Amino acid sequence: MRKILIVEDDKTIRNEMKILLEKYKYEVAVAEDFEDVAGFALAQSPHLILLDINLPYYDGFHICRELRKRCKIPIIIVTSRNSEMDELMSLNLGADHFVSKPYNTQILLAKIATLLSRAYDQENSRLLHCGGLSLDIGKSEAEFNGKTVDLTKNELRILQLLFESQGGVVSRDDMMNSLWQTDSFVDDNTLTVNINRLRKKLAEIGAEGMLKTKRGQGYSL
Repeated sequence: MRKILIVEDDKTIRNEMKILLEKYKYEVAVAEDFEDVAGFALAQSPHLILLDINLPYYDGFHICRELRKRCKIPIIIVTSRNSEMDELMSLNLGADHFVSKPYNTQILLAKIATLLSRAYDQENSRLLHCGGLSLDIGKSEAEFNGKTVDLTKNELRILQLLFESQGGVVSRDDMMNSLWQTDSFVDDNTLTVNINRLRKKLAEIGAEGMLKTKRGQGYSL
């Protein structure tokens, strides 16, 4: 299941978008504290972000710029601002699409589906195996003893790194560089949050204890 993060300060619009997306079987997260949207987005590790421009603290342009320093998560700007300059600035800062309010819901859904397909469906669909645990990269799923669990983009990448290390240790710095292309702008706690969520999901399918911490070194399977 693909996860979409809504960054919209109007509660009515935010709730309408959430209901719409859940109706179409997306997992939905919403930002309610706008002081550090970029950090919140990294911790949530969604597959796509719907981002308004007019927001408290920092506008969508600033947030888009900060996200592009750290990740390649697809971003659709959804805003009441509809000038060509707003659209041009959004695209120049790294947004993938620009949608003006009021929007046609079916067109928005089509843009979301197209962008998700372009970003993720071309990924390698090979299966990786380790100690009874399987990882389907294309489906973004982990499987253990017949039970499966959906993974976020970051959880998938963490497990892929661990599988590809063939039992070796992957350092925290290597993980952060792989996930966010840099360790300079990301709070170290963000990786810990992702690791803990991944551990919880593995426990749900009976694979608790498989993700091991090597003190002072990193992580391994």
